[in-house]
Amino acid sequence: MQITHSVPSLEAMLQFGQRLGRSLKGGEIFELVGDVGTGKTTFVKGLAKGLDVTDVVQSPTFTISRVYEARNGLSLLHYDFYRLSEPGIMRDELAESLQESTAVIALEWDQTVHDLLPQVRTLRLEFSYAGEEKRQVLLTIPTELEYMASSIEEQ
Repeated sequence: MQITHSVPSLEAMLQFGQRLGRSLKGGEIFELVGDVGTGKTTFVKGLAKGLDVTDVVQSPTFTISRVYEARNGLSLLHYDFYRLSEPGIMRDELAESLQESTAVIALEWDQTVHDLLPQVRTLRLEFSYAGEEKRQVLLTIPTELEYMASSIEEQ
């Protein structure tokens, strides 16, 4: 299933992520694709809010990964492979994390590890500019994650 979602502002991107975050059960993978500044990390901040993460969510561009404790024993794992031409040991860490049923994983710049992602649990979000603050997000949702579709357009 593919859905195009229009996001008019930074605040709307946070709310969009939060709505999806509320629907998560664990085991979901978000493949976040888009240029720098299109809203990927802002979206993850919203996901975290929807997962009841209380820590301040920061971009993992320089640390490569960050882990946040969430509601009901879930955790949010946020990876950013932007600075890595070769993922090295981080590939092994990600492979291990993908096996965790209580982990929600958000990946930015995942080209070097894309082959690890299971198609059945990976929701692909393609972020693009649509104006100064406005963004378009094309979501490709596998059948197993279609329960999230109702959260996308909710206001």
